[in-house]
This record gives sequence, structure tokens and C-alpha cells, in this order.
Amino acid sequence: MAIKRFVLLTLCVPLLLWGCSGGEPSLTEYVERMNDIAGQASQRAGELFFTDAAEVTDFTPQMVAASLETGLREIRIPLQEAVDAIEPPDQLADLHHRMWDWHAEFIAIEEALAARVATAEDTEAGWEGLSDSPEMGAYRASIAEGKQLCTDLQADLDATSERGDFADTPWLPGEMKEVVSAALGCEWFPERPEDVYRYPPPTSTP
Repeated sequence: MAIKRFVLLTLCVPLLLWGCSGGEPSLTEYVERMNDIAGQASQRAGELFFTDAAEVTDFTPQMVAASLETGLREIRIPLQEAVDAIEPPDQLADLHHRMWDWHAEFIAIEEALAARVATAEDTEAGWEGLSDSPEMGAYRASIAEGKQLCTDLQADLDATSERGDFADTPWLPGEMKEVVSAALGCEWFPERPEDVYRYPPPTSTP
């Protein structure tokens, strides 16, 4: 059995990484903290998950549930808690909240899916029911939303660079594009979110 499996590559960050000073950081401080996340993301995700988001064969619903639960416990929830503890600079507040509001919603969707997967039987009927479940539908839709969010945020940062909005910090749009990509795992989004965990697996075309 082969089903498209997706793992979003984000990082579990200790709260100490974000410092204890409180208050709004400067642009430079904010980007440095976000870069700390990006710098560790690939290493941590690689320790826990497949890093090619490829087709995986011969796994059970319980294995899928365990993978989702590990991602939530080790990556998503600690990361969201760390992000929620920081007040972004005004210039980046909209971008920050768009990123992490989506991520917070995705946590709730993954939690619901993990609970649903854990009850599925490892049979064709069980997989088909899981594939067609509301929880899986919400999961695929949220992945598609995250993929579009990556594109939109990168375009917005390009626009700010062209307008010269950060003339005093011309490096910032480029740095933030890298941060967005690493923090949201943009390069790891599947080409077809609607086929994630699809059963029966979609027929490939030549």
C-alpha cells in the first residue's frame, strides 16, 4: 500500500532560545531569533521524519498516528508556545501573525486527525474511510492553505523590497524569505495536497 505522506518541516525550539527580556525585539533581533529556528529546522526534522516527503509503503494507521503525535509533541506545540511568547516588530507583525495563526490552526487539525487515525483499522475499508473522513479533508485543505501562504508571503516580501519599505534594512526582505521558507517548510509541501494519505492511491499519469 502506497499513500502520499506529508510532514511539514518546522523546528522544536526551546523557550530559552527566545530570550527572557520581554518586550518587542528590534527588526534585527527578531530576524536573528527566527534564523535560529531556521538553522535548526532541518536537523531536528531529519531526526524525526523522512525528509523527502516521498511515497511511503507498508505503514499502518497506528504508525501514521504515532508520526502525527510525535510531530505535535516534539515540534509543533513547543514551537507555537515559543512563538506566542514574542511580540513581533510592527513592520513584520502582519507577516508574523499570518504565519503563526495558520500554524496554530494546523495544530488543532493535526490533533483531530491523529485521534481519527488512531481508531482506523488497517484494512482497505479502514483506509478508505480514513481517506474520506472530515478530519482528513480538513488536513489536506490546511496543507493547501499553508502552501499558498508560502507563495503569498514570499510575494509580499518581494513587493516590500521593490517599494523600498525597508530602505534602512535592505537585507531584511531576503532574510525573511529564507525564514518563512524554513519555518513553514515551504519546499516540503507536496505538489498535490489533495492526494496526501489518499486511498486508493491516485493513479500516476505518464
